[in-house]
Amino acid sequence: MFDLFKTFFQIGLFTFGGGYAMIPLIEQKVVDEKHWVGHDELVDLIAVAQSCPGVFAVNISIFIGYKQKGVWGAFLSTLGACLPSFIIILLIAFAFMQFRNNPWVEKFFKGLRPAVVALIAAPVFRMARSAKINRYNAWIPILATLAIWLIGISPIYIILIAGLGGYAYGQYLSES
Repeated sequence: MFDLFKTFFQIGLFTFGGGYAMIPLIEQKVVDEKHWVGHDELVDLIAVAQSCPGVFAVNISIFIGYKQKGVWGAFLSTLGACLPSFIIILLIAFAFMQFRNNPWVEKFFKGLRPAVVALIAAPVFRMARSAKINRYNAWIPILATLAIWLIGISPIYIILIAGLGGYAYGQYLSES
């Protein structure tokens, strides 16, 4: 049980940029080191965590913790994932008011932004491979992204359409 807490505490402690930036570290710790889930199962868990209400990092820690040790595992892994952010934000809130207009602090946060984008982009390409995205079906995530970004369609509708489309496709394949 402590291993779940410790692992997700480390993930929470060393991840900047939100839940999606956690994916490379989750993959390293949970899949490669601990072997709690496989690569394909992680892709499925990420899809489910994204489609559930709430914070992505909390959802993924709940799923993995519950799979390992039930309700207490879900609780401890979630606590481990959330506690570092809570502590860090609390400390920053106390200190930030004094340093918020400091040019060095402003430059530090501006420099951190591109690194966060890279942390999010890297697992997207890895997940695309795991999800078997190829030249025949790459149009699906591209259209979904464009629909959200350019047209402003809610991601909820995209998830529902993708789920219904996947179900229909599965029904079609099972009949063929």
